[in-house]
Amino acid sequence: MDRFEAMRTLIAAVDGGSLSAASRMLSIPLPTVSRRVADLEALLGSQLVVRTSRKLLLTEAGAAYVVSARRILEELAESERAAAGEYRSPRGELLITAPIMFGKMHVAPIVHDFLDAYPEVTVRLVLSDQIMDLAEPHIDAAIRIGKLPDSALLARRVGEVRWVICASPAYLDRRGVPISPDQLPDHECIAYEGLELWRDWSFAGDRGEKTVFIRPRYSVNTADAVIAGAIAGLGIACVMSYQAAESVRAGALRSILDAWAPVPMPVQIVHAARQHQPLKLRAFLEFVAPRLQRRLDAVGEVFQAEGSECGLRQGTPKGKLGHPS
Repeated sequence: MDRFEAMRTLIAAVDGGSLSAASRMLSIPLPTVSRRVADLEALLGSQLVVRTSRKLLLTEAGAAYVVSARRILEELAESERAAAGEYRSPRGELLITAPIMFGKMHVAPIVHDFLDAYPEVTVRLVLSDQIMDLAEPHIDAAIRIGKLPDSALLARRVGEVRWVICASPAYLDRRGVPISPDQLPDHECIAYEGLELWRDWSFAGDRGEKTVFIRPRYSVNTADAVIAGAIAGLGIACVMSYQAAESVRAGALRSILDAWAPVPMPVQIVHAARQHQPLKLRAFLEFVAPRLQRRLDAVGEVFQAEGSECGLRQGTPKGKLGHPS
């Protein structure tokens, strides 16, 4: 019996909730998973798990053993990384996650340059809008948007983004420019939603926070499709600033209701705290952080300029735009 493989199999079963989940996760037959767990229990002379029809439960001995097994496997992986030279020069594989559209637009181009600069490092970039646990499957770093929950993770702030309300110049010429969120229900709007409805848009102005419920004429479940609909003149859209920046810069969209913009959300690179940080991860953080910050600064400048121009077009000081009548 390979004790390390048996440990990995047990942990996969516990994390997945069943032996079948471990079989899928490790791409090994279910009988192999069952045999490894049984062999481990025979070796230890103690029952580690209780198999029910719905899930796998740890015994008291099993819970204590899994804690120790996780620590042993992590120390083993750390030793293997050291032996492979990851602490002498940047080399090896990095697993990085990021939100889908943000990753496509801003993270992937920087990763391309990083790979050119560090030929001995490989990168697996996983784009997902789901928050993934960095402990499984050993994610090295994640780019996350929004306030982070309290945790033991280390975070490096690289900028901020916010929700923006925008529409095409043709639509605004045809229907007029709303100066208050209260006017949005009378406008054609584009909703960013899939099977679940999301029709409440939040705002924050000098008079406090406000939520407005829209009646969309068009709904779609990807941000790029929302922006395409707005450019086509289908209505007013609510998207993230980084998603709309290029279209606003090109004049295809105009940002409106800027005085009612919600509080910006931080963009941060997060990673686990380690006693010995691999050089590949340190190189990635030092390479990506300043470049991502410059990109986000450029996004913010687009909307600062747009807000100033919008105030001039309205004939109203920027600080007064958007107050309810």
